[in-house]
Order: sequence, then structure tokens, then C-alpha cells
Amino acid sequence: MKNFTLEPGMRATIGGAFYPTGYSMVMFPDAEDAQRVGRGLIEQGTIGDDVYLLPAQTVLSQITPTVETADDPLPSAGTEGATVRAYTKLAREGHTALLVKTEDSEAAEQLMVLVRTVPYSIAQRYRTLVIEDL
Repeated sequence: MKNFTLEPGMRATIGGAFYPTGYSMVMFPDAEDAQRVGRGLIEQGTIGDDVYLLPAQTVLSQITPTVETADDPLPSAGTEGATVRAYTKLAREGHTALLVKTEDSEAAEQLMVLVRTVPYSIAQRYRTLVIEDL
């Protein structure tokens, strides 16, 4: 698993909110569960560089600020701002996130098979122009 650093390509073109197309973001109340799922993905063949672990502080310091100007000068037509605000609320409660490369529905389902073995709080897949609930 990699430590997360927000890259320019992980932001929406308009507004600049967090929008990592081709990835899924899952948040867990228990950091150990997030680590366990991340390790499980790697054991099943997911490349370690495609799995990011984001402690709550990382979400708050790198992802939360992306919505500060997302609705300026006009409100966003999409849900990316509201989704980041949901992540922020959970991070403030101490939740840990995994960001996993899921370029197709098969990869997303492989992720969710492991995620569903533990309690999780939110799971979103970012596709072009669509944020999908998992």
C-alpha cells in the first residue's frame, strides 16, 4: 500500500474537487479493517501501488480542501462536493480510507467482496462523469 499524495489528475476539471476517475474510495470506522482489506487486495493480486491508505488526517489535510472553491463561482452540477463533505465528516469521526484503482466493474466487485467482510461507512467508485455507490 502506498501513502496518499493528492495528484492533479485526481481533481475535477471544473471546480477542482477531489474526483479520482478510475478509483474507488472506501472509508472504515476501524483503521485495522482498512489495512486488512488493503493487504487482502494485494494478496489477491492487486498491485500495491494501486492501493492507497488514507488516515483521517490525510483526508482532512489533502482531500477536504479541494471543495473550498468547488462551488465558486457557480454551484457544482455534480455530487463531488457533497461526496468530499461526507468523507470530511467521517474523517473528523476518525474513519480511515482506502483509495483503490478500479478501472472496471470486475475490479470494483473484487474490492467490495473484501470490503463487505468488515464494517465500512461509505464506498464510492469514480467513473467519468459518474460517482457510483458501491
